[in-house]
Amino acid sequence: MLGLLKNHIYSIGVDVRHDSLKLAQLGSNGQNINVIAGNRKQRPDGIEPGSRDWQKWAIETMHLFTSYGDFRGKEVIAAMPESDVFIDHIKMPKINDSKPQDAVFSKIKQKLPFEPLEENTLMKYIETEQDNVLIMATERTIIDRHLAIYEEAGLSIKSIGVWPLALTNCYVKFFGRRKSDLEAIVMLVCIEENCTNVVICRHKNLLFAHSISIGYKQLGDEQVLARLVIELTGCRRQFSLMYRNAQIERLIFLSGQAVDTESCATIAKQLEMPAQVGDCLAAVDIAKSCRLGKDIERNKEHLGDQMDRRDRPVNWAVTFGLSLS
Repeated sequence: MLGLLKNHIYSIGVDVRHDSLKLAQLGSNGQNINVIAGNRKQRPDGIEPGSRDWQKWAIETMHLFTSYGDFRGKEVIAAMPESDVFIDHIKMPKINDSKPQDAVFSKIKQKLPFEPLEENTLMKYIETEQDNVLIMATERTIIDRHLAIYEEAGLSIKSIGVWPLALTNCYVKFFGRRKSDLEAIVMLVCIEENCTNVVICRHKNLLFAHSISIGYKQLGDEQVLARLVIELTGCRRQFSLMYRNAQIERLIFLSGQAVDTESCATIAKQLEMPAQVGDCLAAVDIAKSCRLGKDIERNKEHLGDQMDRRDRPVNWAVTFGLSLS
């Protein structure tokens, strides 16, 4: 009886990307985390990302998954595509007579890739360490467009999340559970289909985030892999300038089996950092009732198999991190 009281079902995590759509819902029995439901769909060829047709496709796909799958409830935590979120790092400005939000906005408004009007900007900032501030911002019109998609799909938005916090959450829940992990600074590398997302955190404390426009689709080219290493080296250098005497202890690839271990090993070797593969799919159980989750279950069975590059297992790190938020 006491064990039953510990059962908990999390919100549905929705990872909206320009190239695909992923939904996953996790649950916990107080000891283990399991996948209750999950599915993904690739954007059809001929549909332009962000277009009306793309919005219609996203609405229909979400409605189909949540109406006929094993998802419990309609509450979702969603994240926007990387290209829709502006990220920057600054030193905390002097406040004087202004509010902290206004002071931070004044420091970054000229860098924004859209019209820097305060009424058109939704901004979240996180005070990290050593007087550094991590800023995430987007246009209000983009948020409104995403909210309209979920409303049309019949879903209830609990919150709009962002990929850096989702990846940090994924690391904390699955790979940062030892006592020694509480103070360790790690570099999370999540290689997606067409981008690589980088997070540096001290356990649950997000310190640095950056998205690189190179994904596993391009990693077959040695020159592209070398460019990715250069970009990752730049992230590490920028972090060291921001956080004096802070040492990154290890590299964790949160892409799981979506990226071949050879590429991960090459990156780690060139960065000269100890590394591990953090496969969140291997860290969860699959609920017996998870019918749409058969897509996940099949991938789990194939983790040790040699797979065609066009048929890789799916990277669920952001989606799982959103659900667990």
